Amino acid sequence: MCRRSTIVPSPSVVMRPKPGPPPPPPETKPEKGSKEKGKQTAPIPEPEPEPEVNEDGEPVEPPPKTYTTKDKFEYFKPCVQVEIDPLDKGEAVTEIYIRGWKIDQTMMEIFQSCWPPLEKLHTINLWEAGLTGEMLHLMASFLPLCVNLKNLILDGNPVKEENFHELIGEDSIIQNLSLRFCCISEVGARNIGASLGTTKFANTKLLSLNLSGNCIGDEGACHIAKGLRLNRNLLSLTLSSNKIGNKGAAKIAEALSRFALCHEEVVERRRLMSERGSPDRKTLQREEAHPPPSRRADSKDRPGSVRSSGTHADTKKTREKPSARKKEPKGKEAKDQEITKGGKKEKEDPKGTQKKATFRLVSTLAASMVTDGAKTIGMKTKDKKKDKKPSATELEVDVLEVINPLMEEADFIDGELMIAGNRVLINLNLSRNEIGESGLQALLKAVQYQTTLTLDSRSSGTGLMRLCLTRNAVPADNDILKKITDHMIAKDPFYKSPVTPDSEQS
Repeated sequence: MCRRSTIVPSPSVVMRPKPGPPPPPPETKPEKGSKEKGKQTAPIPEPEPEPEVNEDGEPVEPPPKTYTTKDKFEYFKPCVQVEIDPLDKGEAVTEIYIRGWKIDQTMMEIFQSCWPPLEKLHTINLWEAGLTGEMLHLMASFLPLCVNLKNLILDGNPVKEENFHELIGEDSIIQNLSLRFCCISEVGARNIGASLGTTKFANTKLLSLNLSGNCIGDEGACHIAKGLRLNRNLLSLTLSSNKIGNKGAAKIAEALSRFALCHEEVVERRRLMSERGSPDRKTLQREEAHPPPSRRADSKDRPGSVRSSGTHADTKKTREKPSARKKEPKGKEAKDQEITKGGKKEKEDPKGTQKKATFRLVSTLAASMVTDGAKTIGMKTKDKKKDKKPSATELEVDVLEVINPLMEEADFIDGELMIAGNRVLINLNLSRNEIGESGLQALLKAVQYQTTLTLDSRSSGTGLMRLCLTRNAVPADNDILKKITDHMIAKDPFYKSPVTPDSEQS
């Protein structure tokens, strides 16, 4: 394809170099007098060959064993480094690395044709590849076609348009995105925050986002925090070396603890609550297209001349024993037992207890339950299989659905509607910024508030488990920083408490 596009010379595809095995440990010579009787002595190693010398009589350095050297022009020649799946006979490409050479629009169009057919491709790393806004737009259009793509690293690619948010749009399948040292400013941070979560859309694929070494600042951190308010999927966020101060840290702490809903969020919350209380629109449309059969067609209360096929003697016996006939419901009672709108069938409880809804296991079950902001639904359905056992007449079905953050329980405080913040994010890195004591105080209150919430219920996440705040505008022995460190040590899954003498004895 490079030859067809008149790209000369075309970049070669090579295996990604790996470090060689460690050198063997040097052999130790036994000391004199340490030989015991009856044991064989080790063979004497052969003497090493004399080092080679050049014309001037200087020794020539032998070739290295742990790395290889190349000519400088050969080393900087454009190439595509790949990783191969060893279990697939060396034919399936799993990782692609392009480093240190500029990719133009023509080469990106070639990649558009080459990458989607790679079914096992899960990592793409383009380091300092000279990407532009048009290339990012093109990548955002064809990367969703790489079905198993999970990791995208674009470190060292400053783009004037700052349209990195297109890579995590609605069709994105990327789980780990790294944008280190891409000169992202407040403008790019605003777009990235909007892609993380708004009242209309929230990213449900991205798990890790690395924005280290950019120029986000306080205003950009506020936009990122706004995206965290309604995002319930991101697990790790790195914002180190971004010139973030107390204002940005306070906004992030607010998104993690508790925040007041704005006017747009309040309107969306009311809309979701109204839709949850009303029937599903798709269900209503389906019922209008396929109305239920007539009650008279299915009713058993039909004239005897049509329904009866027995003899006169059978009719006489029936009249003589009216108690043997099963009393059939008529009028309103029969109507209450018929199939109602939505596929439900309600049975009247003779003891006056609360009614229980039963649903049939049909293909329309999922459509009747899907509603924005709906909570977990538990329902009982009848088992209609042919080989069902008499003892197992009902089957419990639990359907778990994602709860919209706007539908969580809210408190009305000082004229504002307050809801709990993001408790899904477990790793936050704010090191090497400009955060002072006021910003640290806000973060301390946030982690303390998260701890009180997670003690009551863990259904919405565990809260932060790692918080890095090193090298900020406070000394290492700051009291607030120590409190945060002590509070987070107990939640850090990688922390190992020091071994004490008492624990060793036990």
